[in-house]
Amino acid sequence: MTEHDTLDRWIDAHFDEEVRFLQELIRVPTDTPPGNNAPHAERTAQLLASMGLTAERHPVPRERVQAQGLESITNLIVRRRYGEGPVIALNAHGDVVPPGEGWTHDPYGGEIEDGKIYGRAAAVSKCDFATFTFALRALEALGVPLRGGVELHFTYDEEFGGELGPGWLLQQGLTRPDLMIAAGFSYQVVVAHNGCLQLEVTVQGEMSHAAIPDSGTDALQGATHIMQALYALNRDYLGVRSAVEGISHPYLNIGLIEGGTNTNVVPGKVVFKLDRRMIPEEDPAAVEAALRDTIAQAAASYAPPRGGRALRVEVRRMLLARAMVPLAGNRALVEPLQRHAQALFGEPIPAVGTPLYTDVRLYVERGIPGVIYGAGPRTVLESHAKRADERLDLEDLRRATKVVARTLRDLLAAGG
Repeated sequence: MTEHDTLDRWIDAHFDEEVRFLQELIRVPTDTPPGNNAPHAERTAQLLASMGLTAERHPVPRERVQAQGLESITNLIVRRRYGEGPVIALNAHGDVVPPGEGWTHDPYGGEIEDGKIYGRAAAVSKCDFATFTFALRALEALGVPLRGGVELHFTYDEEFGGELGPGWLLQQGLTRPDLMIAAGFSYQVVVAHNGCLQLEVTVQGEMSHAAIPDSGTDALQGATHIMQALYALNRDYLGVRSAVEGISHPYLNIGLIEGGTNTNVVPGKVVFKLDRRMIPEEDPAAVEAALRDTIAQAAASYAPPRGGRALRVEVRRMLLARAMVPLAGNRALVEPLQRHAQALFGEPIPAVGTPLYTDVRLYVERGIPGVIYGAGPRTVLESHAKRADERLDLEDLRRATKVVARTLRDLLAAGG
């Protein structure tokens, strides 16, 4: 029997415990907003302690958290050191979007049906709290000499960009791993991802009575004029192609619009928020400058009623998440993950890019090679992530745990 077989057997023997651990994590809500994530970190630390794993608690100062529009963040680090050699960080995030409507299962129940576990963050990414924890435990149960070390990074700011999650840990000098694996899906190793720029645009007109609309400047009509100019950019973006497999072209979405005071009042103020996804080849500064220029030109070309006030427009950057680009050192991770995943899943596992953005980029920006791999299906759509009835096939959890455990063994083998 090989060491890999021994790891697999340990994970099989403890899999019911792994599932119960994931259920406990799902049952503590981490909806963001409102973003009160410290209770989940505390529960996670308690569960880890019951397994003999001590989690350092690193609370982010309240004023920084509140400035982000959240309530509390406590990030966790579990450090396991075996000797000289590379330190590998395993990162998963606990914060999630609110469940929304349409669920047929309790979003905080961790219910199991037909071999799947249901709940908000079951697939993205509380599942990889479990994957990484039990891969680490299996590795240590092997009882063989190891070099280097493993760190579990369980953080709570991915939905808002990660600056107060991994970004905080790295900025404060609390960690500096040599390699890292972040929460992902089981059927591909992700080596690159899109960037994301989010802007808040405030369009100020002049409120007036609906019976005499020409006495004011309709901010909603003005905002619509600007939004049409922005959406027109999507036609041009179709011609901007990425060379990274799995990533196609940039695109822009306007996801939130607020304004007006009443049905019989011409709106004097409208706020909308846009999301611009950037392929790895794009320069974020140039993208932002081009968007601001498009907004300014559209606002200037909007003609208010005779005597009406010209539109006033303010643009505020909400988020700038740079793209993740592959670093040369990531081959040390890609090769064993692909090899073991193919053996366990019975099919080739590609190394590709993804149009999503994640907080992995914060490690990569600091020169730490990283990849995205964990428990989950082939696509985000299949997992129902950010939709009703988010779910995870438990066999994907089992096999992904084995893949990560085997990969850690290969990377940390004494004398390797």
